[in-house]
Amino acid sequence: MTLYVPKHFRIDDREALLAFVEKYAFGTLVSSGPGGLHVSHIPFVVDRGDDGSARLLGHVARGNDQWGALEGAQHVAAIFQGPHAYVSPTWYATHPSVPTWNYAVVHVHGKARLMDEAELHDLLMRLSATYEAPNAKPWRMSELPADYVSTMLKAIVGFEIEIERLEGKFKLSQNRPAEVPRVVAALEKGGEPQLAALMREHSPPAKG
Repeated sequence: MTLYVPKHFRIDDREALLAFVEKYAFGTLVSSGPGGLHVSHIPFVVDRGDDGSARLLGHVARGNDQWGALEGAQHVAAIFQGPHAYVSPTWYATHPSVPTWNYAVVHVHGKARLMDEAELHDLLMRLSATYEAPNAKPWRMSELPADYVSTMLKAIVGFEIEIERLEGKFKLSQNRPAEVPRVVAALEKGGEPQLAALMREHSPPAKG
């Protein structure tokens, strides 16, 4: 599985790509099995090792056929998408021009391994702690009855993906550097501040 990435839009900085995945952690898991392609949309956790390695952690429902084919799959991918929006040619100073779409995505590639129950329990603790953190009174999995947790764990399957390769495509008008300020201004006016900020961050250097 490959991603078409023209040189203007390619991002190779591993740290930047991992940070992007952490920020936009609700991803699309894609794998193949005897029945064809499997696709699931789930939240992930990035687990970083002291040696610079990294893994993706996630879980799916036991009723989802994808989990049964994960460990046997030669290759799995997870896709993470950030802010995106339509770009009108009316925003440009140079004409003729055509419409386009600006966006940022990261593809994570690797091989999957299923978790045991203790690892799955730890993953659920991490997921809930991460997403409950902004709440004034966070919900805590540790406060659930033990028998309820045991039943819940049996209904899902956890997995990890050892990250072997990262692909980043940030299509942010880098091929039209003179137009970037106009596109940024139009996006901010149109209610797309996250995409505008990402464009500023990855704006091509001025010439001359």
